[in-house]
Amino acid sequence: MQYATPDTIDAAVGLLAGAAGNARVLAGGTDLLVQMRSGMLAPDLIVDIKYISETRAITPEAGGFRIGAAVAGAELTEHPDVKNVWPGVVESVDLIGSTQIQGRASMGGNLCNASPAADSVPAMIAAGMVAKVAGPGGVREVPVEEICTAPGQTSLAKGEFVVSFFLPARPAHSGDAYLRFIPRTEMDIAVVGAGVSLTLDESGTCTAARVAVGAVAPTVLLVPDGIAALIGSKVDDEALDKLAAAARAVCNPINDKRGTIEYRIKVAGVLAQRAAKIALERARNN
Repeated sequence: MQYATPDTIDAAVGLLAGAAGNARVLAGGTDLLVQMRSGMLAPDLIVDIKYISETRAITPEAGGFRIGAAVAGAELTEHPDVKNVWPGVVESVDLIGSTQIQGRASMGGNLCNASPAADSVPAMIAAGMVAKVAGPGGVREVPVEEICTAPGQTSLAKGEFVVSFFLPARPAHSGDAYLRFIPRTEMDIAVVGAGVSLTLDESGTCTAARVAVGAVAPTVLLVPDGIAALIGSKVDDEALDKLAAAARAVCNPINDKRGTIEYRIKVAGVLAQRAAKIALERARNN
């Protein structure tokens, strides 16, 4: 096995594109190293992207933020500006593992590991985040919801990797939230996760919204009918009931030791409603 530490995007792309065998990107390593030690993976090449400055930075951009794919969760949760503007996104990242894991785990790794139960992904999708993907063909911008295609699989082509994410600017009277249900009180894999982001006008009517649910299908899902239920409403009980029904309708979960199909579908509707209520309260206070 070879281990490389390129310090430029082009160098990383060259290594990944030219790899003869199985190449893997290392951001935080909290998934990759566990998979290697358990024998699930045996990469021929590991490309550590933490030495590329853009992957490790949080910078203002176009009224929002550019967040490097290898920024550790602990760094993001301690960033006051991001936390104030996008609390739901930050809270979702803060749920990834223990304090020790937080020192290494990143949004880039959490996304590209492509687990349906990844905590940060529903919140990222609800926030409308866009990934900057570099590869042999240049740089392209990809909505986060288009990265994962199946459990453990992504839409990234050979030689491509996620460099950073754009977290957009927030209009006034906006709020977001992420909630998950787990069997234990801490450090467990989500049975269901739900992220909601919404914007209100001066009258309290919802003018924009995004809703995503996780751990209930092979990939994290946008909920178009849930979005439609919120937009144009006062986010009242009727709208929330429609949101819950829409969240349940998109579910295609499995039975496992953490929950049955029926239970996951029911909880998806409950969490979507609860996350929407938190997002609504935050929007009213902004």
